[in-house]
Amino acid sequence: MPRISVVVVSWNGKPLLERFLPGVVADSPEAEIVVVDNGSTDGSVAWLRAHLPDVKVVALTENRGFCGGNNAGFREASGAYVVFLNNDVETTPGWLDPLAAWLDDHPRCAAVQPKLLQLDDRRRFEYAGAAGGFLDRYGFPFTRGRLFFTMEEDRGQYDVPRNVFWASGAALMLRRGAMEPDEPVFDERYFMHMEEIDLCWRLHRRGWTVACEPASTVYHLGGASLPKGDRKTFLNYRNNLLMLYRHLSPGAWRRLFPRRLALDAAAAARALASGNVGEARAIGRAYAEAHRMKRTFDADRPDREDSSVFPPYRHSVVVDYFARGRKTFASLPPDAFPPGFRSSE
Repeated sequence: MPRISVVVVSWNGKPLLERFLPGVVADSPEAEIVVVDNGSTDGSVAWLRAHLPDVKVVALTENRGFCGGNNAGFREASGAYVVFLNNDVETTPGWLDPLAAWLDDHPRCAAVQPKLLQLDDRRRFEYAGAAGGFLDRYGFPFTRGRLFFTMEEDRGQYDVPRNVFWASGAALMLRRGAMEPDEPVFDERYFMHMEEIDLCWRLHRRGWTVACEPASTVYHLGGASLPKGDRKTFLNYRNNLLMLYRHLSPGAWRRLFPRRLALDAAAAARALASGNVGEARAIGRAYAEAHRMKRTFDADRPDREDSSVFPPYRHSVVVDYFARGRKTFASLPPDAFPPGFRSSE
């Protein structure tokens, strides 16, 4: 039985599978590779079976999104450590070894990610995950290596492993034993986007840690599953609101929501002023849909505040970036991070 399984979800992504999957197989010789096809119509399954017969193929009849596809792959995978890998990621030889070693050496760590760099500019951090992520006091995500529109050049400044609040779903190794029996890894109500932050928050609430081990490096094309646009804006805003509602105590949610509403209204107004009517509408639709869906998360909400888990960054990254000119993670004040998120200890 393999110790490590690598799960790759794809939907009509045959060109990406042809480009990236042979490298994943070559760079992961001891791992079980599981590809979940989300009901593709482009011949992906036939290509996989013809060209990579040792890869386990899970062929679904419909597109169940990132969440549903990865949950299906997790059920079929047999490894004690399961890696969720986007189908547009280029791996490197030995990339799995530092991640598995980190989990071996840190028995209370549930999930760990590698350093993610851009595929088309291999000197710069990648937007979606970089070197591990955090949330600010209003629930806005950011990463070591990327704040809003600034993707830093990798100069080794984040090469020290450390605890983070969330690990990127583009390349995330999960300890199987951290999940409850029959618990879905990713909540399928999200479909895609924010699901990995929700997962990591659930793990934190149970006393686990999450980390980035930059001794492992991969390169991410990015935007292949869902390019930038109104649909992505809608999912990001809706799912972020639902995640905050789910994990904050009722009192904390009531305090946060008016401030968050004001910030998102400003973002919608900025989009309108720049002529991007679709983006402004997407933000409005996200609020309406989140309001309709939030009651389905009531059973998961904490009945009291747990300030040891949230916020992992006590300031507003929006204010820091746009008003104070702090454009890099290293420029953020270290004392704004609570104990447990300042180092890997």
